[in-house]
Amino acid sequence: MSSAQLPTSSSTPRASQENGVSQAYSDPRFLVGIPFKRVIAYLVDVIAIAVLAASIAVITFVPVVLSLGLLKPFVVGVIALVPVLYHTLLIGGERPATLGMRLLGIEVRRLNGDKPGYGLALIQTMLFYVTVSLTSWLILLVALFNSKHRTLHDFLCGTIVINVSSHDDPAAASRP
Repeated sequence: MSSAQLPTSSSTPRASQENGVSQAYSDPRFLVGIPFKRVIAYLVDVIAIAVLAASIAVITFVPVVLSLGLLKPFVVGVIALVPVLYHTLLIGGERPATLGMRLLGIEVRRLNGDKPGYGLALIQTMLFYVTVSLTSWLILLVALFNSKHRTLHDFLCGTIVINVSSHDDPAAASRP
């Protein structure tokens, strides 16, 4: 097994830390194309979220009409939660990536290599939507000005987005 392989979603680089970030993430292969991949992944996610929201709207149309609109605020609230639930449940799950991220071979990890979990995924999702809405997407330019391509919500949550591969992680293999 060569040291040029990237980690699988089940293995994580935990070797040593440099500025709070696992040194395994200093390998440029973890970070090649991350800004572009994140943008494309988010566009895929927007389509998935729109399909989910539209499905809820279609399914609930008749009950809303039959209730003479009384259920409409509830349905609107549920639809508003779709993006938050989508990102939180997928990033916090077993494979820490949304559908778009999975398609492009990237995952969210904590700086020590661990998966974020649902709590951190919820915080990261909320910070993403708050910072993006307050700055009209300009805050995402932060990723272009740091070597690890981390955005503001990554910095605040202690996460990083990395490339993954189907190969084994040599750092994980050397762990006890």
